[in-house]
Amino acid sequence: MSDEPENVYAAVGGEQWFHDLCDRFYQRVANDELLRPLYPEDLEPSRYWLALFLAQYWGGPSDYSLQRGHPRLRMRHMHFRVGSAERDRWYEHMASALSETQVNVTIEQQMLEYFAMAANHLINTTD
Repeated sequence: MSDEPENVYAAVGGEQWFHDLCDRFYQRVANDELLRPLYPEDLEPSRYWLALFLAQYWGGPSDYSLQRGHPRLRMRHMHFRVGSAERDRWYEHMASALSETQVNVTIEQQMLEYFAMAANHLINTTD
């Protein structure tokens, strides 16, 4: 298997895997007193869009972009206060959700690296 992201979507079994990952992640967010206030009351739309985005990023169909346009990760999150504490907690929950998938260790490492980069990218305030 190549290290290219295009191979991950197929290797994990397709879109449902990403929905399951996001289900586990948002179960954690729902009970997190630091992160929960950053999300709308109904977590389902956020969960859905994150699953579609991740599936597309890792080589799946372009459904996210077709429905929402360019991801614009930083712009879509700019109105939330994201400091290092929020970044760390987000990453912690995503890493925990990912660890429950029993995915190939190489893929897990690729994803953890991506999640760390994405979480760092969203910081928009100093603590």
